[in-house]
Amino acid sequence: MTTLPACPKCQSVYTYEDGALLMCPECGHEWNPNVPDADSSRQIRDSAGNVLQDGDTVTVIKDLKVKGSSFVVKIGTKVKNIRLVEGDHDIDCKIDGFGAMSLKSEFVRKVQD
Repeated sequence: MTTLPACPKCQSVYTYEDGALLMCPECGHEWNPNVPDADSSRQIRDSAGNVLQDGDTVTVIKDLKVKGSSFVVKIGTKVKNIRLVEGDHDIDCKIDGFGAMSLKSEFVRKVQD
């Protein structure tokens, strides 16, 4: 009996084959095991080398000047529910007291649960 890989979205072990695709009954994700996932090749890492994911909580490790204003995001500021995007500033987030911002992953550290 061949073992099928776990679901890449929810890590469920109850995957099954449906033609050329693999299916997850728990989250409904479908994928082709022979085609690499576009998201798997794009790994964004924080300053300590931890892999970041959408929804993570991070802390700022350096005082950051806000472009176009006199405000500064202070070291130790906690940023919840980040979103990863393409580009130079690869994190989109909302910071309390500042609003929507884009950050570089090299200036944050992932908060471990």
